Amino acid sequence: MTIQPMTGPDDTLATDLTARAAVVAAVAALHAEAVDRDGRFPEEAVAALKSQRLLGAAVPIELGGEGASIRALADICYALGRACASTAMIYAMHQTKVACLTRHGRGDVWRDGLIRRIADEQLLMASSTTEGQGGGNVRSSSAAVETDGESVGLERAATVISYGAQADGVVTVARRNAEAAASDQVLCVFLKEDYTLERLSGWETLGMRGTCSSGFRLVAKGRPEQVLSARYGDVHNQTMTPVSHILWSSAWAGIAASAVDRAQAFTRTAMRGAGGVAPPGALHYARAVSSLKQARALIVQGLDRFEAAGDDAAALAALDFQTAITMLKVEVSELAVAAVSSAMRANGLAGYRQDGAFSVGRALRDILSAPIMIHNDRIVANLATATLMSPVAASLSA
Repeated sequence: MTIQPMTGPDDTLATDLTARAAVVAAVAALHAEAVDRDGRFPEEAVAALKSQRLLGAAVPIELGGEGASIRALADICYALGRACASTAMIYAMHQTKVACLTRHGRGDVWRDGLIRRIADEQLLMASSTTEGQGGGNVRSSSAAVETDGESVGLERAATVISYGAQADGVVTVARRNAEAAASDQVLCVFLKEDYTLERLSGWETLGMRGTCSSGFRLVAKGRPEQVLSARYGDVHNQTMTPVSHILWSSAWAGIAASAVDRAQAFTRTAMRGAGGVAPPGALHYARAVSSLKQARALIVQGLDRFEAAGDDAAALAALDFQTAITMLKVEVSELAVAAVSSAMRANGLAGYRQDGAFSVGRALRDILSAPIMIHNDRIVANLATATLMSPVAASLSA
């Protein structure tokens, strides 16, 4: 299966995307407090994403999109993260699904038509990769695709489907057929008219409340073309993991940046009130800045690696690439938590309060989701197993 490259915008388009993202971020920031307080879907921000035509930005030009690069998408996630964490995460998950479809699903009339519709109609695609007791183990499925003549069906109990009730479609994973092993998986895509959702659980969480990631029983029926022919293992390694880790990390860095902004404002205000003397929390502000800079640097390195690999399946499957892109999520999530925590300590009681210009409470609650979505311990344990037979480098240049 040929991997379709993620093309990059020219400078003019990149500037335009930045301006359009700023419009959406302003809307998202205006409603972020209500989204968090009420645990509701950020409908205003998503409407703005559609009106600014950012949901289909990465769809290839030949299929009606703008061909935005992964780097451009990361910048958008960062900008949204500074405004509303839930909006940023929704955008990151949507674009990850779009990337899977455009890189591994093209060449079929129905799927090409769907990709065109995502750009033309600004369809919002949800992700459903976890189910049952498997939790975050996305490389194992219980539910299987059932084939009945000219149609396929799927019924799965999903632990979470982020913004499932609000999405226009869902991209999900399942066993290839009833006889397949749990690890023999395929990616499926269904539109809203193809499935029903039965709510199994709610979404009453500390943060990321606007993602509305309830559990659902998904019952879907569609055409055989709605099951991608590509092996899910290839989709996962070549696209889903690198794109999701880069975009999630960018959203988390944006959340951290919003907290550092408030810590900087508080520290400057405190210094002015004390005749230029730094407040006791200034040390923590410096630590917050350092953690954020480290996170941003790691994201840039991840982008460089992914762009250098391009559509080279061997390069994307290489252990060094997989290790780096896997650990990107782990390291940035930890650094983002550290940055926000340091920002709160810099602001003291003003940061701990839920009200006021220097409050960091919402950012802290949102960012605490980062290490457990998918759990860092699971990721590191899997990576340790994968690297056991790899020799340790004998020199710095090896």
